[in-house]
Amino acid sequence: MKYLVSIGGRAIEVDVDGDDVICQGKRQTASLRTIPGTPLRQLTVDGRQSEVSVTATGAGWWTLGLRGEAWECEVLDERTRHIRSLTGSSGPERGTPPLKAPMPGLVLRVLASPGQALAAGEGIVVLEAMKMENELRAAAASVVKTVRVKAGEPVEKGQVLVDFESDHG
Repeated sequence: MKYLVSIGGRAIEVDVDGDDVICQGKRQTASLRTIPGTPLRQLTVDGRQSEVSVTATGAGWWTLGLRGEAWECEVLDERTRHIRSLTGSSGPERGTPPLKAPMPGLVLRVLASPGQALAAGEGIVVLEAMKMENELRAAAASVVKTVRVKAGEPVEKGQVLVDFESDHG
C-alpha cells in the first residue's frame, strides 16, 4: 500500500509491503509493534530499534513522539489521495493542529507565549515524563494562539498544551 506522509512541511511517499518499506526511494525492513500497557510502539528499521509514541489526533492526523520531540503528521493512503485529486480537494482546511501531550507528565518549562512566531523545530514546552525531560517542538512554522499550561502543572496524555493560529483565516 502506498501512502503520502506530510510532516514538518515535507511530503514523503512511503510504499509498504509487509515488512518491506520503500521510503524516499530507499528499501528498508521495518516493523511497528505495540508495547502492551503503554502508549508506545517499538519501531524497528533495518534492525535498529526505537520507542515511538503514536497518538491519533483526527482523521488521518497523528502526533509522533521520538526522543523528546513531537511531530504532527498527516497520512493519506493512495485511495484517499486519488479521490482528492479527482475532486480538486486538498482535504479539510486546517491550520497547525494543537500541541498535545504525547504522554502523561509534569510541565517543567513553557518556552513559547501567545502571539509568538515559531520556526519548525523550535521548542515550545518541556515535559518531565518517566524521569526524563522531553522538549516538545514545533512541527512546522506557526504562531502561538493560546498556551493552556504553566510550569509545575501535571498533564495527561492527549491533553492540549498549546493552540496555534489558523492558517486559513
